[in-house]
Amino acid sequence: MASAATPNAGWERAAIEKLLLAQVREQTAVRRWKVFFRLAWLVLVCAALWWYFTGVEHTTGPGAAHTAVVQIRGPIDSASETSAENMVSSLRSAFEEPTAQGIVLVIDSPGGSPVQAGIVHDEIVRLKALHNKKVYAVVQETCASAAYYIAAAADDIYVDKASVVGSIGVLMDGFGFTGLMDKLGVERRLMTAGSNKALLDPFSPLKEQDKLYLQAMLDEIHGQFIDVVKKGRGERLKITPDTFSGLVWSGQQAVNLGLADALGNLDFVAREVVKAEEVIDYTYREHVGMRLARQFGASVGEGLYKAASLSGVAVR
Repeated sequence: MASAATPNAGWERAAIEKLLLAQVREQTAVRRWKVFFRLAWLVLVCAALWWYFTGVEHTTGPGAAHTAVVQIRGPIDSASETSAENMVSSLRSAFEEPTAQGIVLVIDSPGGSPVQAGIVHDEIVRLKALHNKKVYAVVQETCASAAYYIAAAADDIYVDKASVVGSIGVLMDGFGFTGLMDKLGVERRLMTAGSNKALLDPFSPLKEQDKLYLQAMLDEIHGQFIDVVKKGRGERLKITPDTFSGLVWSGQQAVNLGLADALGNLDFVAREVVKAEEVIDYTYREHVGMRLARQFGASVGEGLYKAASLSGVAVR
C-alpha cells in the first residue's frame, strides 16, 4: 500500500510545482509588460516634448514686409483643423502682425458647415475694418459652398482657369428605411415627449408638414448665403437664374460671371497685388510632435494590447 501511494504523491507534487511555476512565469510576464508599457509611454512623452520645444514645424517669424497666408483646406467642420476656432485664431495672428502687408486665403475646400463658415466670414469683415488690411482669396482646386461663403468676404478672388467654384446652395441629407422595415416585418416603436421630437427620424415616414418646415429653414439659410455673396461681390456679380441654384463653374466661367475677379495663384497675388513677395503661413496646425505622439501612442497601445492578448498575458 505504501509503495502504491508514493508514485501518486510524487505526481501530485510535480503537478503543483508546474502550476506554481506557470503562475510565477505569468506574473513575471505581466510585470515585464507593465515595465514595457511604462517605458514606451516615457519615450512617447519625451519625444513629444522634444518635438514641441525644438519647434520643427514652427513658421519663420515675421520681420520684414510679407504676405500673410491662411490656408483653408478640406471640409469645413467644427471638429477639424478648418474649424472656425482655428481659422479665426490664424486670421487674428495674421491681421495683428504689423509687417503683414495683406492676407491671402488659400482655399481648396468642397465646403461644409454654414455655421462655421459664417463665423469666419463675419470675423474677416470685422478684422478688415479694424486693421485696414486687404484680404484676397486664392482658389486652388475647389472653392464651393461654405468655402465660397468665406471667400465672399475677400476684397478680390483669384482662381485657376480649371478651378471649381460656386455651389451657392444649402442641403440636408439623410436616409429613410420605412419601406425596408415593412418588407422585413420590423415594427418601429418610438415614444416621444413633444410632437416634433422625432423630426427626421430615419425609421419613421416623413410627414408633409415636416418637409415644408425643413424646406423653409433651408430656404432661410440659403437666403443668408445669397445676401453674403451679393454684399461681398457687389456690382461685379452678374446674376443669372443659375447663380444661386447650387451649380458650380470652372474658374474661367466664375470670372466671367463675377464670382471671381481674375486668374492668378498665390505667388502672383503676393508679388503683383500685395507687393510683398515673401510669404509667411499663419495657418493653425496641430504640432507635428503632438500629432505623431498621439498617432504613435494609439498604434503602440493597440499593438501591445493585441500582442499581450495573443500571448495569453493579462494586461492589468
